[in-house]
Amino acid sequence: METAHGTKDGAGPARPPLYGARLWRQVQHLLVNLPVGIVGFVFAVTLLSIGLALSVTVVGLPLLAAGLAGCRAFGGLARRRARVGLGIEVAEPGPVAPNRPGVAGWVIAGLTDGLSWRSVLYCVVMLPWGILSFVLTLVLLIVGWPVLPWAVGFLATLDRMLVASLVCPTALAERVRELEDDRGAVVDTAAADLRRIERDLHDGAQARLVALSMDLGLAKERLNENQSPESVEVAAKMVGAAHGEVKLALQELRDLARGIHPAVLTDRGLDAALSAVAARCTVPGGVQVQVELTGPGGVVERPDSAVEGIAYFTVSELLTNVSKHSGARSAVVEAWRASDRLMLLVRDDGRGGAAAYPGSGLAGLAERVGAVDGVLLVDSPEGGPTTVTVELPWRTRTARR
Repeated sequence: METAHGTKDGAGPARPPLYGARLWRQVQHLLVNLPVGIVGFVFAVTLLSIGLALSVTVVGLPLLAAGLAGCRAFGGLARRRARVGLGIEVAEPGPVAPNRPGVAGWVIAGLTDGLSWRSVLYCVVMLPWGILSFVLTLVLLIVGWPVLPWAVGFLATLDRMLVASLVCPTALAERVRELEDDRGAVVDTAAADLRRIERDLHDGAQARLVALSMDLGLAKERLNENQSPESVEVAAKMVGAAHGEVKLALQELRDLARGIHPAVLTDRGLDAALSAVAARCTVPGGVQVQVELTGPGGVVERPDSAVEGIAYFTVSELLTNVSKHSGARSAVVEAWRASDRLMLLVRDDGRGGAAAYPGSGLAGLAERVGAVDGVLLVDSPEGGPTTVTVELPWRTRTARR
């Protein structure tokens, strides 16, 4: 039986009709190209001509920078029109970031922005393209009905190419922005780690060592003042208490060192390190660990040390969350190599409801993983189970170079 769109029941998704809403959105987009092209051409030519003519004066370069900023904004309008009329997803560029404060920095940043100059070219090209697309679309609407969907689709494809090549950020610009975001995440993570280490030292081992110093000083004074059996016994108790403080301080220093970079990870690799993390997890049913890092030829290889560290701390933090918040009875940790990627999976049978909302621990982990071009995905419906999948590169870009 034919459906309204001309496909049989059960034969797959229905195709959009040739003369449906998508076609008329494209037609409208192509017809509007002419007035948009006229406005953009007049704006770009007028302001840039005046700015270039007055560039030898004080107001020339700021006026030229303002014209470039206006053309850049015109490019933003073109991207929005492409999303609505042509149905394509285009990335938004980052703002122009001056390298120095004040008007001079804004002018220099505007004059050296590549996207602004490409937007100028788009404004100029839009006039002839707007005339051509308007005329051809109008002719097709009047006499070209049989071929209207295909002809309009071809014109829309040319329009998409124009938008993508001139007013969208380049792959290099997108990569630079990703690296800047990653650098910010790494800096923030490093600063947070330093604050944690400083706090742990100040509140833990340092406080215990100060108390130890005071206890030993009091014991020394008591022995110097009076060496009677009672004084020796009291001094011995003080020394015994100080000995206990030394043990606790050493344990806290070991825990702190493990939090910075565990020796087992350096000496024995990710398999042993993840097993050690799982052994410390307080889940009643324990944590099952499966690690398979066999590379080509059946040889067990180790990923880059930075990737190993991120994988270790990610699993450690996830298992800590399982112990504290999930109410799980058991958990599973899996790590394996898939081509040039390191895959991690942490699953528990807890209550679920975990999400990487801004400011959460999972969001912080996602930022740390993203700093090396990794991905962290959370699947945690209410009622559980919770599955966190992490994909990391086997080698970082620096290591590959």
